[in-house]
Amino acid sequence: MNQTEIQYCRSIMLGIDAPVKRSFPEARENGDMLKSAMKISLVVPAFNEERLLPGSLGSIRAAMAGLERLGWTSELIVCDNNSTDRTAEIAKAAGARVVFEPVNQISRARNTGAACAGGDWIFFVDADSTPSVELFLEAADSIRAGRCLAGGSAIAYEDPHPGVALAIGIWNAVGRLNKWAAGSFIFCEAAAFRETGGFSEELYASEEIDLFRRLKRMARRDRRTIVILHRHPLRTSDRKLQLYGWREFFRFMVKTVVSRGRTLRSREDCFTWYDGRR
Repeated sequence: MNQTEIQYCRSIMLGIDAPVKRSFPEARENGDMLKSAMKISLVVPAFNEERLLPGSLGSIRAAMAGLERLGWTSELIVCDNNSTDRTAEIAKAAGARVVFEPVNQISRARNTGAACAGGDWIFFVDADSTPSVELFLEAADSIRAGRCLAGGSAIAYEDPHPGVALAIGIWNAVGRLNKWAAGSFIFCEAAAFRETGGFSEELYASEEIDLFRRLKRMARRDRRTIVILHRHPLRTSDRKLQLYGWREFFRFMVKTVVSRGRTLRSREDCFTWYDGRR
């Protein structure tokens, strides 16, 4: 798929040419067929990720093999978000389909990857995360139950400082209570994702919470569910904390509250995601 075709798919997903909406009862009529012939698209947004991408893709490939044991098929898509390192080369060597997004923005990278996805469900995994087979199979169990519309996972760092562990525990509890998924791992029915218009390209951070607010409204409308899995937390990198420290993130959160969220619409204010430090 060339860049023109990708942009056409993006325009459809973002509502320029609205897709046909499918209600929950209609989806259930085809449920048995979908469960036995399910296809999953794995989308990995990546910006200058040559250091952590090999480990992430290795874990994703192993987890995909778990899905294949269910009789499902899967595809791996890496969106190279204008990297200046070997990200694209590493992704191709791992057998991923690589697409390119020239604008550095996590929402655009995920949307560009999703526009190329041919699966019934889309799994988004960040390039600094290592999902387990057990996590993917737990997500598959939720999908096969028939009522799930979308979901995410609790997250965990490797050997965190006690204060960091407390903060992550609070986030996990808040996420489960509010049905908010961390952006590092999201799974969503492809038709539902496209109906929402995907991730907001007005936001440079917290775009996953914005998406799940819209998905929750859709779930209520269609009598579906949103799940936040917790038995097999996603292992993800704490490099932002190592690079910037908690004080920087605390200042960012205070500024976000004071500005009533305007910082989330500014690349400069969200520099810890976009300055390229790795």
